[in-house]
Amino acid sequence: MVPQKGLGVSAFYTPEDESAAAAIAAIGEELALFDDWMDRYEFIIGLGRKLPPFPTEWQDEAHRVQGCQSQVWLAAEGTDTLHFAGASDAAIVSGLVALVLRVYSGRPRAEILATQATFLHELGLIGALSTNRGNGVAAMVERIQAMARSGCD
Repeated sequence: MVPQKGLGVSAFYTPEDESAAAAIAAIGEELALFDDWMDRYEFIIGLGRKLPPFPTEWQDEAHRVQGCQSQVWLAAEGTDTLHFAGASDAAIVSGLVALVLRVYSGRPRAEILATQATFLHELGLIGALSTNRGNGVAAMVERIQAMARSGCD
């Protein structure tokens, strides 16, 4: 993990939901509005387009998430509460990054570590994605939780 200092939270995702659990519930409600997965995919792609810009200098091996089919980069900042930034070179994966950041960014370390990736299955995301994409989303969560365990200060 490469901590990012002095950049402020502008590059980092700031959640609107009060907790990880509230974010998961809201995502579930939003996905339930759509009748089929093609519409859900379009919604998820739209979320990715709304991510804060990810600095090109962070698109390197130090920030790259291993285990993703597409290129995915994550960065973290914070001491007790962590903010995450993320990006991908694929539209659908950028949307998945946005969903993961919505759940984990701006949360205390303890909440990040207590929020397991089971919500991905419960929301039907893992079952609707290809095996490689599902493994990639799980790798993103694993990386975020590793950052929370190791520290970003």
